[in-house]
Amino acid sequence: MIALIQRVKWAKVEVEGNIVGQIAQGGLLVLLGVEQGDDRAKADKLLAKVLGYRIFADEQGKMNLNVQQAGGGLLVVSQFTLAADTQKGLRPSFSKGAAPDEAEALYEYFHQQAAKHIVTETGQFAADMQVSLQNDGPVTFWLQV
Repeated sequence: MIALIQRVKWAKVEVEGNIVGQIAQGGLLVLLGVEQGDDRAKADKLLAKVLGYRIFADEQGKMNLNVQQAGGGLLVVSQFTLAADTQKGLRPSFSKGAAPDEAEALYEYFHQQAAKHIVTETGQFAADMQVSLQNDGPVTFWLQV
């Protein structure tokens, strides 16, 4: 399971011109990729890492606070392309990605578990989404479990 996290001032996701999820107070945009073999235990481990990752500035300006301590939220967007194999050729292979029904179930599980801890918005699984954000830093990390 993969999370590409971006520290943002704000982020939103639109489907067919309608905003389906947004965080205006800042926080993390979480692009979530689900691979074959991923399960709830991996989702729980990745969520703990996302919530605990210290990438927000403290009073001394050091990256020492996590998203909850910084008062931010999460915008979780499904992104199957994170599971792509790009080692060969000029076209990605998606053979490592989970089947759509399995990926959607884990995406929803991740969202539900996150919402127990922090304000969490989402995109729309398998939709053609337009994601807008103001990256803060820029600060972007690849987390994988």
